[in-house]
Amino acid sequence: MPTTIQLTAETTARRELVIRVPQEVSASATWIVLEVTPPAQPRRPTLGDLLSSEFFGMWRDRDDITDSTDYARDLRKRAWS
Repeated sequence: MPTTIQLTAETTARRELVIRVPQEVSASATWIVLEVTPPAQPRRPTLGDLLSSEFFGMWRDRDDITDSTDYARDLRKRAWS
């Protein structure tokens, strides 16, 4: 009866893979199935992410800012000068 053992391994830069099986596995013919999983791609932020972030509406309750567009434009001018 076949026994299934799940192992995790890494390939080296030389594309070599060394697998060590547990001692309870007898020395006999073995069938190995290799599943290669590509690295996860980073998820790009969406407009929905921005809208639900703490940055959206962060100046809403400020009494000293009458026009947030002008205020942001002034902040950028001062930062670049």
